[in-house]
Amino acid sequence: MTTKKNLFDLTGKVALVTGGATGLGRAIAEGLLEHGAKVLIGSRRLPTVEEAVKAMGGSDAESETTVGGVSLDVTNTSSVDRACRRAVDLFGRLDMLVNSAGFQLRKPTFDLTAEEFNQMYDTHVTGTLRCCHAAGHIFREQHQGTIINIASISSFVDLVEVAAYASAKSAVMGLTRSLANEWAPHGIRTNAIAPGFFPTDLNRNLIMNTDRGRRILEHTPMARFGEQKEIAGAAVFLASDAASFVNGHTLVVDGGYLAAGVSDAVAPWVPDPSR
Repeated sequence: MTTKKNLFDLTGKVALVTGGATGLGRAIAEGLLEHGAKVLIGSRRLPTVEEAVKAMGGSDAESETTVGGVSLDVTNTSSVDRACRRAVDLFGRLDMLVNSAGFQLRKPTFDLTAEEFNQMYDTHVTGTLRCCHAAGHIFREQHQGTIINIASISSFVDLVEVAAYASAKSAVMGLTRSLANEWAPHGIRTNAIAPGFFPTDLNRNLIMNTDRGRRILEHTPMARFGEQKEIAGAAVFLASDAASFVNGHTLVVDGGYLAAGVSDAVAPWVPDPSR
C-alpha cells in the first residue's frame, strides 16, 4: 500500500525567520516548527531571541535542537550574511526565508521626516532585499528555495498617518513580484503574506480599545481582529509543496477586510438616513 505524501509536511526543511522572536514572526516560526521544519530565529535583541528559542523547545545540544537563534540586524549586510551562514552551520542547509522584521510608525505625514521615511524603507524594503540576496545565493546554488515576504493590508488600502509604513509595504509587494519573475528559473519561489489587523507589540496601542480599532472592526466581516496563530497557516502553505506552483502571489489574511464594501455596521457619526 502506497502512503500518500503530506503536502504540508516540512520535515527536513530549514527556515530563517527574521523578526522571528516576537509578534507575527514568532507565530510563523512556531507554525513552521509544528509542521516539521527546523527554524533559525533572527532578531536584533539577542535576549528576546534566546527567550523565544527556549520557549519553542530549543536544546543546548546543537546536534539535537530544531530551533536556534541568531542576532540579526536586517539593515546591516554583514549581519544578514552571518545569519544565513549560521543556519547552514547549525542545520546543514537553508530552504526557506521569511522576512518579517520591521517596525511601525504612526505620524501625520506633514510631520514625517525624510530620515524617518528612509529608515522605514531601509528596514522593510532594503532589509528584505538584503536577506533575499544572502539566502538567494544559497537557493540558486541548490536550485531550490522559498521566500516569504511580509507585506501588509496597507499594501492595498490607506490606513491614515502611516505613509512611510504603507509605502514601504507596497514596495515589498512589488519586490516580491520582481523576484518571483526573475528568480523562478533558479528554482526559487517568492511570495508574500499581507496580514490584516493582528494585535502585536507593534500596533496594539493603535487598535485595541481605540476609535481606530472600532472602525477597523466595523469594516471587517468577521468582526474581530486576527489571532497571531492564524497567520502561521498561510506561511506553512506557501513554504510547503502544497504551494509548489504558487509564485509571485500576495496572500491576504484579513478576515474579509479588503472584500468589504457596504456592511451592516454604521459608525456613530454617520447621519441616520431615515430621519
